Amino acid sequence: MNDLSMEQITSQYFDVLKELGNIGAGNATTALAQLMGSKIDMSVPQVRLLEFQEVGEIVGGEERIMVGIYLQVEGDVEGSMMFIIDKRAAAHMVNKLMAGMLVIDENKAEEYNFGEMECSAVKEVGNIITGAYLNALSGITGLKIFPSVPQIGIDMAGALLSVPAVEFGIYGDNILLIQTNFSDDVELDGYFIMIPDMESYEKILSSLGVM
Repeated sequence: MNDLSMEQITSQYFDVLKELGNIGAGNATTALAQLMGSKIDMSVPQVRLLEFQEVGEIVGGEERIMVGIYLQVEGDVEGSMMFIIDKRAAAHMVNKLMAGMLVIDENKAEEYNFGEMECSAVKEVGNIITGAYLNALSGITGLKIFPSVPQIGIDMAGALLSVPAVEFGIYGDNILLIQTNFSDDVELDGYFIMIPDMESYEKILSSLGVM
C-alpha cells in the first residue's frame, strides 16, 4: 500500500462519489417502488466524507432508534457497508410490503418488537438498496463487487454504528455517507455508509483513471 492519504483521495474522488450517490439512489428508488407497489420520490442525495464520530449526529443523534442492515463487501473491492433508517420509517416500509397483513402503528414503532417476519421484510429492503449502490459502483468502475449475506440490527444509532466502527479502526478516520430522502406518502430518511479499505480506494481511483 502506498502513502495515499484520505485527504488526497477526497479531493479527486468527490465528483465520482456524487455520481455514485445519484445512480445508486436512483436505482434504489426504482427497485423500492416496484417492491412496495407505490410511486416513490427521491431527493437529490447528499454525499459527504465524514469523520466517523460525526455520523451519529448526522443521522439524528446517537440515541435515535434505527434499523441497520450491515454487510461485508468482497471481490475487487473489500470493506463493509451499512444502510440505516429510522425505525418508524422501517415500520412504514414493512406495512407496505405486508400489504395490510401486518399493521404496525408507525407512531409507536419505537416500542414495537420486530419479529422474524418484519426483520425478513426489512432485510429484503436493505438487500435491494445496498445492491443498487453496489451495482452503481460496479457499473462506474468495472470492478467485480460481491455482498455478503446481510445482518440486521435494531438499536440506538450509536450502538449500530459501533459495529463498523470496530472494523473501521483498521482503515482510518473517514467514511462515505450518502443521505437520501425517499418518500411515498411518508418521508423516509435513509443513510448509506460505505467503508472500503485503503487498497480498495486505490483500485476504485485507478479504474476511473484518477490515479
